[in-house]
Amino acid sequence: MADSTLVFIVLGLTLAAFVWGRFRYDLVALSALLGSVLLGLVPSEEAFLGFGHPAVITVAAVLVLSRGFERSGVVDVIADQVLKVGERLFLQLLVLTGTVVVLSGVMNNVGALALLLPVAMRLAREHDASPSILLMPLAFGSLLGGLTTLIGTPPNIIISAYRSGVTGESFGMFSFSPVGLTIALAGLAFILLVGWRLVPQRAGKASTEAMFDTAHYLVELRVGEESEANGLTLRELQQKLEETVPVLAVVRDDRRQAGHAFFGALKEGDILLVEAGPDEMKLLEDRAGLHLGKEAADEEPEAEEKQQADDVEFTGDSQAQKNGDERLVKQDDDRNEKGGVDTEGLQLVEAVVRNDSMMVNRTVTQLRLHNQYGLHLVAVARDGGRLKQRLREIRFRPGDVLLLQGGESELSESLATLGCLPLASRNLTLGQPRMLLASIAIFGAAILAMLFDLLPAAVALSLAALVTLMAGVLPLRDGYQAIDGPVIVLLGAMIPVGQALETSGGASLIAEEMLALGSDWPVVVTLAALFLLSMLLSNVINNAAAAVLMAPIAASLAEGFEVSVDPFLMAVAVSASCAFLTPIGHQSNTLVMGPGGYRFGDYWRLGLPLSLVVLAVAIPMILLVWPLSAQ
Repeated sequence: MADSTLVFIVLGLTLAAFVWGRFRYDLVALSALLGSVLLGLVPSEEAFLGFGHPAVITVAAVLVLSRGFERSGVVDVIADQVLKVGERLFLQLLVLTGTVVVLSGVMNNVGALALLLPVAMRLAREHDASPSILLMPLAFGSLLGGLTTLIGTPPNIIISAYRSGVTGESFGMFSFSPVGLTIALAGLAFILLVGWRLVPQRAGKASTEAMFDTAHYLVELRVGEESEANGLTLRELQQKLEETVPVLAVVRDDRRQAGHAFFGALKEGDILLVEAGPDEMKLLEDRAGLHLGKEAADEEPEAEEKQQADDVEFTGDSQAQKNGDERLVKQDDDRNEKGGVDTEGLQLVEAVVRNDSMMVNRTVTQLRLHNQYGLHLVAVARDGGRLKQRLREIRFRPGDVLLLQGGESELSESLATLGCLPLASRNLTLGQPRMLLASIAIFGAAILAMLFDLLPAAVALSLAALVTLMAGVLPLRDGYQAIDGPVIVLLGAMIPVGQALETSGGASLIAEEMLALGSDWPVVVTLAALFLLSMLLSNVINNAAAAVLMAPIAASLAEGFEVSVDPFLMAVAVSASCAFLTPIGHQSNTLVMGPGGYRFGDYWRLGLPLSLVVLAVAIPMILLVWPLSAQ
């Protein structure tokens, strides 16, 4: 069997696995690499050279620098300005989307979105609006902004490195700017004037209460003398229940202690503040002998002693009728203001599960969320609504929104380790203002070194990342956490596979077919077809993988037409970064799916016309800036 045929089989299986999504894309890419080695398509001694490729090193360095921006307090400065725009939706969209376009040009576009996502959520909540109208334009804006510079998105870095191998010279830092900036401005104008009207509005999803309905489920349970829970620790109680029922606090002798920090044994008279629905209530009563804290609810606390929680107002919805059923009855507003447990200091935060999170496809039990990270899982929302199934049975997906409780000092670190992005918590510090000017100066020096050809991009950015870590702008541990392991493995594995597509003659075969089909048409038609093919591919697989696979095909097409390779490579770079049709094509799209309450089919409503706008603007601009005539 010819090598080109074997390459097509490997790539076909790889693409099918990417689309299926059962296995994470880095595992799929590594399988493709090792399969290619076993089939003799990639020499064994060259199997792992991709991990030392300049594109891989550059992507890792950019991720570290982006995290440095996050830690330097950029988010706080931006939030202060964005929150001043007022209630006009046009101004909100302009400031948010325009800001993410600018930021995505100087840092990784996923990092730029991560900075502004909490700001957008807070803006929607302060104006009692649905965040869905803001988040999809924000995500698409981050993709558009990434087109403007070399470091804005991985496909640009990959294409630049590939050009170096073909022509001996890579694209510069701002080589993408004339085309990318024009496309970004055109896309931004379309979103602001027309596109936002195409975004589905999911009403009532802006608040924690609306998404999780938490106040309807928070109850007080009393440990009685004969309760099975008497004498058990909270961990032993969870094991006895065989279910993760979050205990937010334990009240003993009028003193409250957060559940995650309570390690002693329960005693008679203790009151547990528990997040539970009717099913969990029955479980707690049958297996642990815990009953509603009726005595506590009937007591009349002194006036003015009730303090409100900073994050979410929880009240003691603890009174239920005891007529043989287990249903909960909400108290009226007056009783809510009087009764209940002081929940000040119970640090609750909403967080969205990132694509690269260790939580994906795992349950709370497998993660040992409480024992390992000191976090209680209170609720999970998916597609804008709270999941009603048992918490321990939920397998987390990218885009899930979690309501978590944990210690204030460890919460940020735990979320970063798990790969979750905090959405909203007034007490959670999203950015830690440290050495903002130093961070900007280090990045600026790297850009100047690249502009004046003093250092290659990979070396200049790696040096900047090293100085960022050594200067203390970013702790070393955070620097390692910033490096997106799955993306690095994807690139390192797929680069040799992409080279096999070229060396086996597979890329030439595809190019010959496209040349034959386009022989009666102008070259620009084939260029547009390449653009569309790459764009469609990027909507179902990772954009970096799409760029790796399409680059050799673009070079073969240019060689076949005997024209400059630059417009074809630029077409791949732009199109591979424009995954507007699905939530799985790019991490930015996935990140906003849960908080915005979007469904899979919502993205094409704005994404399809935006893709057509990008195509209509990109092809003329590419031909203007990068003419077909060989240089």
